[in-house]
Amino acid sequence: MLPVKSALRPTVSRFFDDDWNSLFDWTNRNYSNGTTTLPSVNVKENDDEYIVEMAVPGMNKDDFQIEVINNVLTIKSELKSEHEENDGDHYTRREFSYQSFQRSFNLNNDVVDDRSIKATYHDGILCVNLPKKEEAKPKPARTIEIS
Repeated sequence: MLPVKSALRPTVSRFFDDDWNSLFDWTNRNYSNGTTTLPSVNVKENDDEYIVEMAVPGMNKDDFQIEVINNVLTIKSELKSEHEENDGDHYTRREFSYQSFQRSFNLNNDVVDDRSIKATYHDGILCVNLPKKEEAKPKPARTIEIS
């Protein structure tokens, strides 16, 4: 008898390969510069679309660049800020802050309608809506009559 851990490994591995990687390649061109980490991402699916939610608090919608090139969705941000304090002629302190990241996802062009992608930013969450093509949407069951 196989240990439980070994018996589950092929099933779990196959699930992620078949279901997730067919739409998104999670290892593709992702980086973060500075002292930041990559923003966390959630992906939701409904009958009409996929929704990518990215946690990026403290930014403005103008801080992001989102593009699709050759079926690769790329979300980039670069944020620079400078803070200066003066206390007469005796003390000056300057703090620079620089952070940037890039997350890229390979899109399955048989599923996603890349011409209709939309994005919104609200309360620290960047939301990218990836509509499904009509042929990729679930079809209602239909009854076949027997003649």
